[in-house]
Amino acid sequence: MARKTATMDARPAPAEPVDRLPRGAEPFTGRRAELAALRTQAGRPAEPGCCRLLVIAGRPGSGRTALALRFARSHPTGHEVLFARLGAPDGTALESGAVARRLLDRLGVSGSGAALPADGTEDPACARLRAALTGRDTLLVLDGVVDAEQLGPLLPEEPRCLVVAVTAGPLTGLADRFAVDPVILRGLEEAAAVELLTGVVGGTRVSCDPVGAVELVEACAGRPAPLRLMAGWLRDRPKAAVPDAVVALKEAGADGGADDPLAAALALRYRALPVAQARMLRMLTLSPGQRADLRTASALVGCPAPEAAAALHALAGCELLDEEAPGADGTPRYRVPGRLHGRLVALREERDRPAEVQLARARLLERLVRLVDSARALLEPGRTAAADPLPGPLRLRTAEHARQWLLGERELLLGAVEDAIGQADLDGSAGRLVSALLRTLPLTGEAAPADLHQLHTLVLRTAERHGTPRRAAAALLNLADLQAAAGHWESAALRYREALDRSREPLDEQAAARALEGAAECYRSLGDPVRAADWFGRALALRQGLGESAGQARVLARTAEAHAAQRRYDEADREYRAALALLRRLGDERGIRAVSAALENLRE
Repeated sequence: MARKTATMDARPAPAEPVDRLPRGAEPFTGRRAELAALRTQAGRPAEPGCCRLLVIAGRPGSGRTALALRFARSHPTGHEVLFARLGAPDGTALESGAVARRLLDRLGVSGSGAALPADGTEDPACARLRAALTGRDTLLVLDGVVDAEQLGPLLPEEPRCLVVAVTAGPLTGLADRFAVDPVILRGLEEAAAVELLTGVVGGTRVSCDPVGAVELVEACAGRPAPLRLMAGWLRDRPKAAVPDAVVALKEAGADGGADDPLAAALALRYRALPVAQARMLRMLTLSPGQRADLRTASALVGCPAPEAAAALHALAGCELLDEEAPGADGTPRYRVPGRLHGRLVALREERDRPAEVQLARARLLERLVRLVDSARALLEPGRTAAADPLPGPLRLRTAEHARQWLLGERELLLGAVEDAIGQADLDGSAGRLVSALLRTLPLTGEAAPADLHQLHTLVLRTAERHGTPRRAAAALLNLADLQAAAGHWESAALRYREALDRSREPLDEQAAARALEGAAECYRSLGDPVRAADWFGRALALRQGLGESAGQARVLARTAEAHAAQRRYDEADREYRAALALLRRLGDERGIRAVSAALENLRE
């Protein structure tokens, strides 16, 4: 794979390791042989021009992420530690560029979203990440890797960088670059599994019935995830003996027709939940990325924020949710584990009517719209959030709080729009959220062009679905402007021409003039002054028809530049003079100086 270099301003690597890892499952037991294998591999020298790559492979529920986190925290060197997920809970792969932008943000690289990928090329964020990791001692934990094609663009050429990839498969597609010897996880050893039960349940019941403990370990196939669920089941029932858990697990598996101990353990734990918590667990599968806090969870189920916070905490205590790093304001955040996601979706489809699901999604979108509008009220100069109708626990208090919330939840906000427009049944709410984000994200000072590009693309999809050419033309113009700002002139010219086509029926002269002028600028930048002059001339005719003197002056000056590039100096002189006359009539002193200077240079 060709490597690109990039220049950026980055904060220096910290002198002490920085822990940006999730909490991970506790207690952690066993896996001594696997940890030793990882440490041995980490100590080997890297191949020239490559990072060191470790692979942990195992099925969901095998404890693969917990092992990666334990290895990262016990690694003895002074690496800066970063963590990212490459897979969604439903198993779909996230785009490498989106992952790279999140990692760049965590590295403190300024302008991490400043570039857009050109059509058919690698996302520039991947090259920027590789460049940012060069010269740094970094330990990068990448969880949920789907395939080698997704992972490859993120791997730097820095031998001091150590990457731990957590996956369900061996990633054989990297064999030509790395000598990968994956650490493959199976069930825990018996002693380690019993130790895990003891750590969660307490020593008395387990030590009083060691045979029953071994039977429970065998019923769970030694896998940490079902063991933790069953240990929690015992902990919540102080009078139950360990053999009772074995019987209950087998009965749950028989009732559900499931041979998988994880499915049986989940069914057993789910049946014991209060109705409100069970409903919340199902509805959390509707949240983008299956991430939630009290703001999103309370909207999904329609309950007060304190109740949502208590339910989330209780579900995490039952091992049914994973705890995430808290939000910028300290708000606890949670995530539906990928190992449980598919089964919870099936429960939702079985128990909840489609109308209830749609209502929950609509409530979430409207909650996000109100939060984004509240953030804009705090961030816009001269505006206040004194009349903010959001309840106290949900409210954004200050401009900095609003900014940090927007940046921290940017992935969730964009995912909510993507999900809603993808399902095509809540376009009104999704459109309001898009509009709110387009107005508000630039106020943070860190609006990534890639995020704005995604939002305008979603607007275009909605406009085309509803057959609204004016709105489609506006979206195409905005997309073209972003591509032009990134220097992707060919892609931008194509977008401008598409916008011109959409503006013809019904005729939208403003959009057509903007499209013609934008395409002309692209051709000029591509070194084609003949086409640039032609498109500028067409734009000028429209501006004249609209009676826009300022627009006419701007286009005349650009047309003159195109003529001068073709050595057609008489035509250039005429256009410059016409532009100068319009600018004098408008009293635009700055424009007059610029065009006068260009005219003088032409005469020389």
